[in-house]
Amino acid sequence: MRGSVTIHMAAHPDEVWQLVSDVTRIGEFSPETFEAEWTDGATGPALGAHFRGHVRRNGIGPVYWTACKVTHCEPGRDFGFAVYGAGRRLNNWRYQLEPRDGGTDVTESYHLDDAGVLRLYSSTLGLLRRRTNLRGMRETLTRIKAVVERSEVG
Repeated sequence: MRGSVTIHMAAHPDEVWQLVSDVTRIGEFSPETFEAEWTDGATGPALGAHFRGHVRRNGIGPVYWTACKVTHCEPGRDFGFAVYGAGRRLNNWRYQLEPRDGGTDVTESYHLDDAGVLRLYSSTLGLLRRRTNLRGMRETLTRIKAVVERSEVG
């Protein structure tokens, strides 16, 4: 199960990257993850850095913490992370930035790992969840766009 949404932002890729890679600001943008914090000594984005996200599934519940690890970290271009549950990699999220027409095309994407119970989930409830994820990604990117185009990055 996977999906992606792309939105053009009238901002330099470095400014957009500052927002998407600062997990402590996710609560301003995401309809589900309302806060996040760096963990295990991490203080900012770096390949292999750990953080945890506080999620309110579907915007209403249940509420739980997720363990995450940065998997892609190229300033101005790419930020991605894996979400873990019970010690296993479950989901992968990524923001890819492409300079275009004086601004940046920002693509947010996700994909579930293709293993056992996740394969079953993808084939049953996955279509509903995919719609929710696509709607949530569009909302997240729209909120990021509003902030970055007002130059409220730092």
